[in-house]
Amino acid sequence: MALVDQVEQTARGGWPAVAAAAAATFTVVTSEMLPVGLLTPLGASLGVSEGTAGLALTVTGLSAAVAAPVLAPLFARHDRRRLLVLLMALVGLGNLVSAWASNFAVMTAARLLVGVGMGGVWALAAGIAVRLVPPRSVGAATSLVFSGIAVASVLGVPAGAYVGELLGWRWAFAAAGVLGLAVSAVLGAALPPLPPEEGRHRLAEPLADARVRVALVVVALLVTGHFAAYTYVRPVLEEVSGIRPALVGALLLAYGVAGVAGNFAAGFGAVRSARATLVALSALLAATVFLVPAFGDSTAAAAVLLVLWGLAYGGVSVSVQTWLLDAVPRSREAASALLVAVFNTAIALGALAGGRAADGLGTASVMYLAGGLAAAAAIVPATVRRARRSAD
Repeated sequence: MALVDQVEQTARGGWPAVAAAAAATFTVVTSEMLPVGLLTPLGASLGVSEGTAGLALTVTGLSAAVAAPVLAPLFARHDRRRLLVLLMALVGLGNLVSAWASNFAVMTAARLLVGVGMGGVWALAAGIAVRLVPPRSVGAATSLVFSGIAVASVLGVPAGAYVGELLGWRWAFAAAGVLGLAVSAVLGAALPPLPPEEGRHRLAEPLADARVRVALVVVALLVTGHFAAYTYVRPVLEEVSGIRPALVGALLLAYGVAGVAGNFAAGFGAVRSARATLVALSALLAATVFLVPAFGDSTAAAAVLLVLWGLAYGGVSVSVQTWLLDAVPRSREAASALLVAVFNTAIALGALAGGRAADGLGTASVMYLAGGLAAAAAIVPATVRRARRSAD
């Protein structure tokens, strides 16, 4: 029996293939959020304001949101391994062009390439774990693939900020480009042939489920609020809290470590109730960002608030994924494409709204905007549940 399982796992690709998929999700999300820790030097170098520099994130999010639901059906007859390899290489190329951008127009075009590659990789990688390992291991494999997204969300920005502080922001993008090309090669070597499956690309089935619709609304509110503030966290720390630039990377690292802890803690909670876990995380995030302008005027206070912020947001991805997969287990690829589209549209809207608020009302205003949206995200599930009970 053990020999049969080993042969089956080898034919499927096994855990090395799952690890390669996790590396891909880590790389694309890190690439997307790289500008967050580099806005100040990037804007100064390219001659634009911090609010305008934040459009580097907006463009990436919007292009990913469009690419995710479009690429899978557009290339419905193409092998998923080849498609993932090409899209991952596109992410690497976009990062390399970003590193040598001579002006903001070139940077915008490069970030468009990153977004297209990212949207496709995230949507496809999220649905292939079931094809890489035996059925009894699908749950663990899916968690590992999604862990790349979670870890990138909380560690990618600090890593980029550190490289940018030590060597300059261009080297941070260059490093991401090299990583993208390396992961593309790893995907080609580790993944088995993955011919497309029938009936996995229709978006109507998951959208017909009320639980999916509620989850997507919560994600839209929560992620828009988070990125309205987090895109401009460096200017907030420097201008509101008076943190020296050299310490920003260390504080973002503390945020990242707390986020990893929040990811695993939320994973345990989501098994019992993904809805309740996500509501609790939204409430904690709302409270934290509301407090930053009032109590984040010292390094110690800013550090505590960033840790709480990291704990809250670090658990969002795993909670939402658990919610969606429980709701529509037979439409993984379609549900993942919808989530990527909503998630990245929210990132883009958050970065855009935060930029307009920062330029028009002052840097601290992004925290109040984020707090209001996160509070709304905490309220929506309870409101919908009460409405359904009244209807019954």
